[in-house]
Amino acid sequence: MKKVALLFLLVMMSAPTLTYQSDSTQKRTNASAQAEVLSYFSQVPQNPLVLTPLVSYEDSNLTKANGQVSQGQTLSIQDLLINEAGQAVFQLTSGSYILASQKAISNDVPQNETLVDYEAWTPANLTVYDSPLTSQSQPLAKTVPAYSKVHVVKTAQTQAGTFSQIENLGWVRSSDLSQTDNRMEKVQALLLQKYNKSNYSIYVKQLDTQKEAGINADTEMYSASISKLPILYYVQREINLNKTTLGTGYKYTDAVNQFDGAYDPSGSGDLPKTADNKTYSLNDLVAAVTTNSDNVASNMLAYYVTDQFGNDFQDSLKALSITWDMKSRVVSSKTAGLMMEALYDQGGTVLADLTHTNFDTTRIAKNIPVQVAHKIGDAYDYKHDVAVVYADSPFILSIFTDDASYEDITAIADDVYAILK
Repeated sequence: MKKVALLFLLVMMSAPTLTYQSDSTQKRTNASAQAEVLSYFSQVPQNPLVLTPLVSYEDSNLTKANGQVSQGQTLSIQDLLINEAGQAVFQLTSGSYILASQKAISNDVPQNETLVDYEAWTPANLTVYDSPLTSQSQPLAKTVPAYSKVHVVKTAQTQAGTFSQIENLGWVRSSDLSQTDNRMEKVQALLLQKYNKSNYSIYVKQLDTQKEAGINADTEMYSASISKLPILYYVQREINLNKTTLGTGYKYTDAVNQFDGAYDPSGSGDLPKTADNKTYSLNDLVAAVTTNSDNVASNMLAYYVTDQFGNDFQDSLKALSITWDMKSRVVSSKTAGLMMEALYDQGGTVLADLTHTNFDTTRIAKNIPVQVAHKIGDAYDYKHDVAVVYADSPFILSIFTDDASYEDITAIADDVYAILK
C-alpha cells in the first residue's frame, strides 16, 4: 500500500501510451488525468464533512461495500492512502475506506477571514456561536439585546455561508444582522402589543432611516390646534423665501377672526379676544402660537400670511403630498406627523419656538430628557400631541387620542423613547 505522496507518480505511470494520438488528443488526455488528481485530497482535511452520501468499503481498493456514510456527517479519518487503481482513499478510524473525493467531502473550516470595522443591528432573536459556523461550532449561552447596535470586527466565509464576529461576543450569521437601524421593528411590536386601541391614532417615523411604525395611523380625528401646524409651516416657508420677515407688522382688526376657517378667538391664548387695532410683529404672533397655541395669533397669521388659506398655501401642502382641510380640521396622526417632519426639514424660528412651550411638562415632552419640539391640540374629548424628539437619531411622534388622558400620551411617548433614545 502506497502513501499519498505517490499519487502523481502513479497517475503518470498508469496513463496508457498512445503513440498514434494527435497533439490535441494527447493534451486532452493529460488534462483529464490532472483533473482527476485534483479531485482528490492530498492531505487529511482538518474537519472533513460529507457533502453527498458515500459508499464505504472493507478494503482500500474499494471492491467490497460495507455501508454508507450519510450527508452532513463529520468523518473521523485515520490515514490517507493510494490504492492499486491510483485513487486517493481515506482510511476511517472505524476501519472502513471511502474515496477521498473533494466533490463529496469538504474541509469544513472557516475560509477567507477578513478584518472589518462597522456597526450593525441585532434581530429579535440571535444565536451566537463560539466560531464561524462549521460542524464543530457550538452555540453560546449568551443573551443579546434585541434591536441593539453591535460592533462587527471580522467576517468569515464557511460552508454554511458568511459569518460575522461581534466584538467581545462571538460569531453570528451575517444575514441575521441589519446594516441599518432596525429599532422601528421593536416600536411596531410595542404598539401592537400595548397600544392597539381604537381610540388611539399613533404614528412614528425615524428621520434618519425614514422607517415608520404606527397604530391606526391613517384614522382621522378632529385635530383641534394641531391644524395650526400647516399655518406655521407656511409662515416659515414665506420667511425662507424672503417674502416676509419676523419684523413685519400686522394689524389686529375684526376681519382676522371672521374668515371661513378661523379659530374661535375666545379659545386658547393671551391676545385680546376682540380686535384692538394694534399692530403685532410676525415674531410675536409666531411665538404666541408656538408657545401658547394662541387662537387669535393663529387667525392673524392665517388671515395675512396664508391669505385665508389661499391657492399658494394649498399648493404648498400639495407639494408635500399632504391633504389638510383647514376648515373641518379632520386629519390623521400620520398626516400631522408628516407636517411636523416638513417643519423639521425647514428649520428656522418656528421649529425653535416649538421646543419651549407652555405644555412641555405634560404629554410627550413631560419625561423625555432630550429636546422636544411639539404642538398640542385639545377639543372636547380629543387630546393630541405631535413632536420631533431629538434623540441620537431624531424621530417624529404623533399621538392622537379620543377619550384618553395626558398621562396616556406620556406613557406612549416614554415607551417609544425608551426604544429609540
